[in-house]
Amino acid sequence: MSVYLHPIGLSDSPQVASQGDGPGAIRLAGSMVYANRFALVVREGGAVVHRRVFGLADAAEALSELGGALASEAERQWANLQLVHAPLQLGERTVRLDQPQIMGVLNVTPDSFSDGGEFLERPEAGQAHAAAMLEAGAAIIDIGGESTRPGGAATWEGDEIERVIPAVEYCANMGAAISVDTRRAGVLEAALGKGAHLANDVSALRYDPRSLGLVASAGCPVVLMHAPGTGEDLHEGGDYADVVSEVFDMLHAQRANAIAGGIAEERILLDPGIGFGKSLSDNLALLNALPLFHALGSPLLLGASRKRMIGALSNEEPAHRRMGGSLALAVRGMEAGVHILRVHDVAETVQARNVWRGLRDAALTDFAQLPT
Repeated sequence: MSVYLHPIGLSDSPQVASQGDGPGAIRLAGSMVYANRFALVVREGGAVVHRRVFGLADAAEALSELGGALASEAERQWANLQLVHAPLQLGERTVRLDQPQIMGVLNVTPDSFSDGGEFLERPEAGQAHAAAMLEAGAAIIDIGGESTRPGGAATWEGDEIERVIPAVEYCANMGAAISVDTRRAGVLEAALGKGAHLANDVSALRYDPRSLGLVASAGCPVVLMHAPGTGEDLHEGGDYADVVSEVFDMLHAQRANAIAGGIAEERILLDPGIGFGKSLSDNLALLNALPLFHALGSPLLLGASRKRMIGALSNEEPAHRRMGGSLALAVRGMEAGVHILRVHDVAETVQARNVWRGLRDAALTDFAQLPT
């Protein structure tokens, strides 16, 4: 049997749900989001065998009534929901996780769905784009040398290194915090040697058997992303009975595997893998269930920018015309307490984040929301 502790009632501030003289909400994973209602679900063999909805006042009773190992797991997830994550130290840059941070995408591939290879063929354009993203407020630049879109061809490691390293070098010269979007240990090792700081592995360290040991020995933070495929095609095998619990279970298992392999718990981030081997309905279900993934105990990264699902919901708009949908999904992530948003349109997302944060800050001192 498996336990899932899902925050289902979220608020702008803790006083919205205050009960008498005490708080009625918890701060969700150190973010600017507060949770006041929770669903405790137990599944066995794919079926829900227990479900209880409760508030903060009833939490101890709801968790303990499961008994034994289930109660222990529920209590662990309850603690994780309230865990305040330490900042990421990426080179000389400190990335705090107490507000949503923006990770800007820099694709150096010949077949990227979003930029058509512009930044590979013209390195000066890539450098200018990286500089513009940093100036606009990107906390991290994520460099990718392989297209992982559905149907994309696998990339030889040597080619990927040749694409990625020049971008790492010019971003390092700017003093950027650098993430490398790769599933190959050779690419990651080369990038770390040239100044990269963070591994963003779309296979959750399952594709290359060398990757887990490399990340552990390097001591760098790592993003573990969900994708159903374990071979060349990451999208293969995306057939789910219940996508939310299955993605949760896989991330839970890969996180535990990473820790057992020597990766420090505080250096792990998790990504539900929107668009990777998932249908439109799967993606929507995961986006609606994002608060649940805080129960795993790691900071969350969301990469939904310009994804195909936006086109599916908006008359099949092409990738370069999906900014509106991308911003809507970014705000959805913010409202779920996601810590890092991986996006193509940095300036616009930073502006949306700043306005969203202004509203949250104001809610903390809004007397209309204070209890009488």
